Formats: sequence, structure tokens, C-alpha cells
Amino acid sequence: MTTAETRNSPATPQNLPIVPFAETHLPGALALSQAVGWPHRLEDWALMLSVSEGVAALDGDRVVGTAFCTVFGDVALINMIIVDSGMRGRGLGRRLMQAVMGMAGDREMRLVATEEGLPLYRKLGFAVTGRIAQHQGIAVPAEPALPVREGAVGDMARLAAMDRAASGLARTGLLERIAGQGHVLVAEGGFALLRDFGRGHVLGPVVARDPATARALIAAGASRCAGRFLRIDLPEACGLGDFAAGLGLAHAGGGTAMARGAGTPEASDVHTYALVSQALG
Repeated sequence: MTTAETRNSPATPQNLPIVPFAETHLPGALALSQAVGWPHRLEDWALMLSVSEGVAALDGDRVVGTAFCTVFGDVALINMIIVDSGMRGRGLGRRLMQAVMGMAGDREMRLVATEEGLPLYRKLGFAVTGRIAQHQGIAVPAEPALPVREGAVGDMARLAAMDRAASGLARTGLLERIAGQGHVLVAEGGFALLRDFGRGHVLGPVVARDPATARALIAAGASRCAGRFLRIDLPEACGLGDFAAGLGLAHAGGGTAMARGAGTPEASDVHTYALVSQALG
């Protein structure tokens, strides 16, 4: 995909077809995400598609735009919004967003925005709810200050209920899928999932009743990945950025959490200290 190829295309963003995203679009979507510097592998795109509906904008047989809607109960996550660099600023992003917002219906919608996407999302009714800090690097081992044990897929129904209390997302199936592919870390009053992603591994979600439990789970995850690349996406309000940096996971950007149609969250004694991913909440 080159700039010259984009300029020579006879199509314009206003008349490109937007079609349901299918498995055959995965290689084109991967190329699109690589062009904008995202770390996703084909397997990461496939996981997203397995729990989402989406659309693709096509210029001939080339994918030049993507958008997904992932429904978890009463909440829809809007994600994987990418527009080819040669098609930006002429309405294609809005068309993609309107398509997946239609899939969400009257549910609360959430997303994590890049700086470039913020103006459009504000125009579409999304409001800022916080900041997400991406931390990554070569993990350094650390002894958890609280006991952490290895869990199993069989634990996930109970742990998913804890996750729903923290996030408002009904995503048992997703968490079971991740647990089956990776590792489940369980502490008294919390849990975390560790899986392959992008350049190495990602730790998330981390759900816990207090920061001390979250720190123990993060330390256990870093120790499992010692000497290897690890990423974690932290809500800045949780205040664990310095702790992650001490485990070799330097701050490397992030995004702005936004929501549309959000209600008042139910009170909970557990909280989300790290996301599954910026796309999946």
C-alpha cells in the first residue's frame, strides 16, 4: 500500500462501498493496521472478529477502512477504527462510525480515542471519561507482595462475574477464550489474564478489590514474562503507572476513554486496574 497507489485511485471516500467485515478482509485489515503502526497480528484481528461485528471500506479489493462494534450485554465497544492515510479528512471515518454505531443500537457506547479521532467522536456525541496509559517494555521480575496462584478456564464464570461488577461488561465468552489461550492469575480478591499479543504479551484485564491486590497481580504477570516484551493498558486514575514503570514497562502513549449514552455505574467493591485491550475494554 503506497501513497502513490492511494492518490491514483479513481474512488473517493464519499462513494467507496462499506460492506460487512468478513474473514476474507483480515489480511487487508492487518496491512492497514501495520501502516498506521499498530502492533496487531493476524491472530489479534481474528480474536476481535470472533466477538464483534464490523465493516470494511473497499477500494476495489483493497481494504482502506475498518470499524468494529463489540457488544457485551448493555454496552457496545466501538473499536478498530482505521482509515487509510490517503482517504482521511473526507468523511470516510464518519461513515464507518455511523455504520457501527447503528449496530450498537441504543446501548451505551464506549471507545478509546486517538488524538486524531477526538474531534469526530465529540461531534458524534461521545464525552471524555478518562485517560488510558499504555505501558510496555521488557518485563522485570518482582515478587508479589500478596499470594498469586495459577487459575484455569473453569474459574472464569466466577471471575467474569467479578469483571462485570467492575466494568459493566458481560464478556464471559471472551474471557474464557483468552484464558484458554493464555494464563489465569488469581489472588484473594482479584484476577488477571496474560496472553500473546502484538510484539509479545499483554496483561489484562486486571480486576481487583484494591491497589495492593492489583500490584500483586501485575508483579506476577511481569515475573511470568521476565526478559520478554509485555504490554499493559492502565486507566490513569488507578495510579499504577509508576509501579508498572518499575517493572520495566515504560509509558508509551495511550488514548482518551470516551462514552456515549453512559448511565450511572453501579457501586462495586472491585475495580478494573488494567484493560483487556484498548479495543476490548
